[in-house]
Amino acid sequence: MSEELPAYAERVLEVAERIPPGRVMTYGDVAEWLGEGGPRQVGRVMALYGGAVPWWRVVRADGLPLPGHEVRALEHYRVEATPLRLTAGGEPRLDMRRARWDGSSGQDGRDDGRDEAHI
Repeated sequence: MSEELPAYAERVLEVAERIPPGRVMTYGDVAEWLGEGGPRQVGRVMALYGGAVPWWRVVRADGLPLPGHEVRALEHYRVEATPLRLTAGGEPRLDMRRARWDGSSGQDGRDDGRDEAHI
């Protein structure tokens, strides 16, 4: 393993730790915020090293919970009041319009709909 991967991994994990409770960033958002790598690289870092950070806050762009970790992720989303919606098939999905965080420092970026019903 090259020395670059651990340094990049550390930067990805630092971003994951900065995401406020109840908010999410996509793998691509994290890569864009860092200005390096891409969604696949961020996903790889999260798969290998993400267990020690709030992994449920770094998500797929489609808003579906991480396959194989849906139950645990949904528990976290409910505790943190992360905005969710139901798909046409009745499956919970992140409401990306409301849950997505832009990485702004000092703001949680929530809209005024925070107290709306959460699934």
